[in-house]
Amino acid sequence: MSDKFKLSKWQLFAWLVGLLLSAPLFFLVVESLKGDSEVFIHLWNTVLWDYIFNTVVLIFGVCFLSCFIALPLGWLTAYCHFPGKRQFEWALMLPLAMPTYIIAYVYTDLLDYAGPVQIALRQWFGWQSPDDYWFFDIRTLPGAIVMLSLVLYPYLFLIFKTALREQSFKLVQASQLMGLSPSRSFYKVSLVLSRGAIVAALALISMETMADFATVSYFAVSTLTTAVYDTWFGYYSLTAAAKISGVMLLLLFLALITERFSRRDQAVFERQTSVNSEALYQLRGKSAWFATLFCSFILAIAFVLPVAVLLSYAVTYFDSIWSNALLSYAWQSLKVATIVSVIAIVLSVFVVFYQRIAKQAHPLIPGRLASTGYALPGTVLAIAVLLPLTLIENALNTMLEPYHLNIGLLLTGSIVTIIIAYVVRFYAIAHGAIESSFVRISPSLDMASQSMGKSQSQTLRLVHLPLLRRGILTAALLVFIECMKELPAALLLRPFNFESLATHVFQYVSDEQLELASLSALLIVVVGLVPLYFINRSMESRS
Repeated sequence: MSDKFKLSKWQLFAWLVGLLLSAPLFFLVVESLKGDSEVFIHLWNTVLWDYIFNTVVLIFGVCFLSCFIALPLGWLTAYCHFPGKRQFEWALMLPLAMPTYIIAYVYTDLLDYAGPVQIALRQWFGWQSPDDYWFFDIRTLPGAIVMLSLVLYPYLFLIFKTALREQSFKLVQASQLMGLSPSRSFYKVSLVLSRGAIVAALALISMETMADFATVSYFAVSTLTTAVYDTWFGYYSLTAAAKISGVMLLLLFLALITERFSRRDQAVFERQTSVNSEALYQLRGKSAWFATLFCSFILAIAFVLPVAVLLSYAVTYFDSIWSNALLSYAWQSLKVATIVSVIAIVLSVFVVFYQRIAKQAHPLIPGRLASTGYALPGTVLAIAVLLPLTLIENALNTMLEPYHLNIGLLLTGSIVTIIIAYVVRFYAIAHGAIESSFVRISPSLDMASQSMGKSQSQTLRLVHLPLLRRGILTAALLVFIECMKELPAALLLRPFNFESLATHVFQYVSDEQLELASLSALLIVVVGLVPLYFINRSMESRS
């Protein structure tokens, strides 16, 4: 009887977490269905279709360019041996530490008409005006596609490379015996077997692309994300902004349904028992050096060059940059990121533990509900979180009015709103990492603990948590860096006199002063390298 009672407590907690973290999405849908839609109708009849078109083109462009970059890189590092392969296996993931808006700011500063590249070209060739020559305009939709692809391709690279190394080499070797060249084997065998992993990675890239605000805003590319921001702060219509958010959610929903439908009859049955570590192809001569050159080029433009520019600016302008205010911004970022990481880890551990011990039907539903926030772009998330919190504040103020008390903006006027928004958005990251770690713990350990008379709570504390240390650390670091990088939600929800490193960078870059934000940008990048280091170590230990 006691076990039943304890299980019901875990069940109640898991469902409570799932319902609370999915509540903002529910309020957003309700708000988008309200009848006050004059602003939305005006936008629908004028510019909204252009926003939708730009968003769709941006997503498809980033996915295509990411495939062009990541698939060859993944195949080379998984199946081929060439100079520098061991270093490129982890170095090509480094751009993940670079927020998209930072690389966009750096390349705009370098490649704009007043930037050093075009100035040097005009001096070398004697050009006098833009009419004398053509140069790629970075602040356009194609420019945004390039910038986002340079930062997001590692998602596909990592997932595709892992999928290739988990495939049986026998299939590729069989294709060689049938006379297929390496390139035809890549198209006929490797891509087909990895289709599910590729589509899953592209779905993730699509969500990250749709969620981007700073890059498209800085490049003056009108997308649905910027439309939400402009409608909220330009027309002061929360309902119209919610309706546009509903359009974004519909696009995401259709993309996910299409992805699931496309793989409905797909199954892969042959797997390696361990990760492949030997190379199938020994590249020599021109092929080997071409592979090294291609990897080096991508790494240089996606990470090395932007970091070098930021370092140069930080050293040159250090006296103007360093101040107590910068330390304050760093502290604000660290404080919020740490609090969110701890909350997300605690909630995810309890919810995943419930999934493990639950004997009721559908134990995965609470975790899936709680993870829905990750699909919400930052601007949409801000509205979704603000709606219930505003309702709660108004209700509390109404209840306290007879007592001449007023809590004011206790929730929406403090960092509580940002913390709640970050937990809603990044809980899914912690849940996924904890869930994958729990799967590796043998159920026999649970039975052994139970046979020794330990309760479920004691089993979690004494058995599971020590074994989950690496997974918890990885999850905490991933949530931490995402909080440090998050910009749209912080811009929309921050209280007065609150600045994070991300908003500090955005403020200076908006004023065309990247040099004064270089140190803040470098701090964000350096913090982002920490989880990549641990992820790489974890992958090496399993290979």
